[in-house]
Amino acid sequence: MRLPLRLDAVLVQALIAAALSFAHLHDLAAAAGQHGWKAWAYPVSVDLLLVAAWRRLRSGGAKTAGWCWFLVALTASLGANVSTAGLLDLNAVPAWLRILVAGWPAVAFLGGTLLAHEAPRSEETPAVAEEATAPPISTPELPIAEPESKPEPAPLPATSVPPALVAMARKVADEHRTRTGTAIDTSTLRARLGVPMQLAEAIAAQLT
Repeated sequence: MRLPLRLDAVLVQALIAAALSFAHLHDLAAAAGQHGWKAWAYPVSVDLLLVAAWRRLRSGGAKTAGWCWFLVALTASLGANVSTAGLLDLNAVPAWLRILVAGWPAVAFLGGTLLAHEAPRSEETPAVAEEATAPPISTPELPIAEPESKPEPAPLPATSVPPALVAMARKVADEHRTRTGTAIDTSTLRARLGVPMQLAEAIAAQLT
């Protein structure tokens, strides 16, 4: 299966810049007396220190050490690039530059170790510790309010029933008793007379 190849212009530019910087560091180390595999190890140590410092800056931890070692590695890389641009005779490297190149491995080892091993953080935050040591706050007890008694509903006013309506209701009730053998209920009385329920209840009360 053929995988699609995607070229990123920024990635290509970064690879070209890294290769050029790698070559300049190699040439400077070789000119300062570091031959063979040593000359190739110098650019690797500079690039690794840059990566370690950048990871510390991205991790959100103590950024002071990250910036410090990032500037140290950047100065070493930039110094090698400028030195090999014709400003320095690589056939006659000065003694102070030889000393810097020879002492670089110790500096890179120290920076990489400090960046890789971060001090452990305390699990308990200051806010939690302060909350644990703070004395408990007593809350005053509030009196419990007794539930208010609801007022009893006022009795409904008595409904006045005309005597003629009572006589008609009595006749309807007698007819119902004769036909069914039972007393007429209020709902049936209301339906037969066509009056409201309240008036039907008042009529039924007078029939008993």
